[in-house]
Amino acid sequence: MPGAALAPPFQEAVNDLYTAGITAHRGAFTPQWADVMREDIETAFAEARGREGGAVGRGPHRYYVEIHPEQLRGFVELVDHPWVRGVCEAVLGPDYRVVELGFDVPLAGAVNQPWHRDFPMPDETRNGRRLTSLAFNLTAVDTREDMGPFEIAPGTQWDDDARFGHAMFPPRDTYGRYEELAERKYPRRGDISARSALTVHRGTANHSADSRPVLVLGVDAPGAGNDAQHDMAVTQGYWAALPGRVRARLHCPVVEELTPIVQKHTIEGLVMGDA
Repeated sequence: MPGAALAPPFQEAVNDLYTAGITAHRGAFTPQWADVMREDIETAFAEARGREGGAVGRGPHRYYVEIHPEQLRGFVELVDHPWVRGVCEAVLGPDYRVVELGFDVPLAGAVNQPWHRDFPMPDETRNGRRLTSLAFNLTAVDTREDMGPFEIAPGTQWDDDARFGHAMFPPRDTYGRYEELAERKYPRRGDISARSALTVHRGTANHSADSRPVLVLGVDAPGAGNDAQHDMAVTQGYWAALPGRVRARLHCPVVEELTPIVQKHTIEGLVMGDA
């Protein structure tokens, strides 16, 4: 396990991620900061749903949208937050990279997703018990039970079953185990969680009339390879204005003009739609 010499709170976060597969920092931002984030999510969601490939389905009434950093006014504050930087360095090493920015939106009527992980287990994890990526989540709302909370099965980031569909979806005859392990999460505006996206999880049914948008920040250790699944870019002016410490974490194209992202999560969409 990395980070043996680290002082709290980052050692605690490392321990959480290598045992439960998830950790959190409550109140990292103000609720007002999260409200601005929600405005940016809603703007991007409306734009994405208005074009082909802009929003991918992750089950009935549930969508995922990937965005560029410039579409989130708080991007620099997020990636440069001391807790985010500290956890990334402790788990992924000093040369970690930000590779994904997007959001999930479970709308009213969203159903239970199948249990899943977000991508197949890398060889470094299977053979070396090393985590090579992290997913940070920030809720845009104060989560209620009727809104379909995120549910996770702690410790399952190490599950290695050849029967996983697409190497991501456990067979349904194993669901009982995940349901016994399951913990529901009720984050509030301003909270940040970090998890291994290999930890088996699902979104639950949204019985309310409200959506439950959640921002997703994906971070890789060097060579993890998840950047190949994403199309993040920045404009030249935005790049020039970024702090050097943030530029060092972005290995994405610098372009004259941004192109709307066409989502690539096709396998997930097909399977989630069958939930």
